[in-house]
Amino acid sequence: MTDRNDFLKSMYEQMFRDIDQHYTIVWQSAGTVFASFAIIALSEKQLIPIDLGVSILVIVFSWLFLNVIECSYWYNRNLCIIANIERQFLTKADLKDIHYYFGKHRPNNRMNSYLETQAYLGGILAILVLLYHFIARVLPNLSQPWTSFDPLRSLPYVMSAAALLVILRRHRHRLEDYNNFVRESPGIPVDTTGVTYGGGHGYPRTKPD
Repeated sequence: MTDRNDFLKSMYEQMFRDIDQHYTIVWQSAGTVFASFAIIALSEKQLIPIDLGVSILVIVFSWLFLNVIECSYWYNRNLCIIANIERQFLTKADLKDIHYYFGKHRPNNRMNSYLETQAYLGGILAILVLLYHFIARVLPNLSQPWTSFDPLRSLPYVMSAAALLVILRRHRHRLEDYNNFVRESPGIPVDTTGVTYGGGHGYPRTKPD
């Protein structure tokens, strides 16, 4: 093999190692989410204020979302690099004979189903925690006069709004980064005529004829 082929092979293997590494980071985040429910127990024992405890959980959930966004970007970017390397060796016939994923890159940094599951986990848990806080701390005081308003009760919702802005901003930036990468490094063009890309590669799902 030539030096170029050896280099591309090594680069190909490294891209897969990077993907595995980022998946590990997401699982560490998910584990932290479960461990963080100890904060609720501390709040129940009145060792820390429940408003502060829920706010900390909001921060942890936001960290999980940001890790998922980062992992998704690196996964899709590395997948593009892998596809571009494969195009150096594979032909149009290999779209049918081997796999068709190298023919087109995933559109718009679309998150894969594995990472979507992690995001759903964080979202559901965040909703449950905020609902718990609302029922325990906000609902019983809705009928009270404004003079009895405790600003600390609003802290989890202020943190949630701030976290949402940060998450949306990071998502937008990574979408821009991915689309710029695909635009500047499209790889060797591949004729994908006759190939239908579906949900498994981030495209709209199509029903079989």
